[in-house]
Amino acid sequence: MANFRAIHRVGSSLVRYLNSAFALAAPVTPPVQFQLVSSGELNEPGDRSNVVTLYLYRVTNDPFTRNLPAVNAASDDEVPLSLSLHYMLTVWSSSAQQEHLILGWVMRELYTHQALTPSDLLPDADWDPGEIIQLVPSEIATEDMMRIWDALEPGYRLSVSYTARVVRIDADAPAPRSESSTPRRARRS
Repeated sequence: MANFRAIHRVGSSLVRYLNSAFALAAPVTPPVQFQLVSSGELNEPGDRSNVVTLYLYRVTNDPFTRNLPAVNAASDDEVPLSLSLHYMLTVWSSSAQQEHLILGWVMRELYTHQALTPSDLLPDADWDPGEIIQLVPSEIATEDMMRIWDALEPGYRLSVSYTARVVRIDADAPAPRSESSTPRRARRS
């Protein structure tokens, strides 16, 4: 489990991994920069030649692990927040050939490296030593994809989506209170 910084650090870790992997590879494309961006940053005009942006467009509770207690929990009541992070990877280039080559490299790289391991994850989120975040290709319905791009200033760009799961965030211990004022937590089902 990690602390509240985990949401941002998963995206930052993925960008760092892709930048490092691209620098070590013998790519057939010109240099590419990978960037973690917000919707506001996507709306900013500017030249993004040979850039791949990683945009977190949705965060959901992970339905398969949301009720599992923490591995080292003292009791079954310590259930971490389990999240799936939905990212849209967008290729920015001035030519179709470069877009396709860059996208092919990124998709192949994420196919061969399907998880962020402890050595990939940036440490300031206090990850557990064995923490692994899976990177799973996902689908965005065409209508949903168009809604995302309609809400943004630039026109549609070649994009693919991935889900990072399971990001488990530890609930911080509440400040101590007197016994009479402490409400009982309802057990989640």
